[in-house]
Amino acid sequence: MPYVNIKVTDEGVTREQKAQLIKGVTDLLQDVLGKDPDTTFVLIDEVALSDWGVGGVDVEEWRRRKS
Repeated sequence: MPYVNIKVTDEGVTREQKAQLIKGVTDLLQDVLGKDPDTTFVLIDEVALSDWGVGGVDVEEWRRRKS
């Protein structure tokens, strides 16, 4: 049984967007691995934007530097 864990930041991902992510991953597993959609498990974790970083700095600072 394939298990996929998607992490998204808590920046307003809607229920509909989550449903699209689940469908897209399920379709990918079916097309690439030949898995039955009923055997796939997709978990979406919403993580606080302040809880992760890139290149040694928190993501908010990283984004400020990029813009």
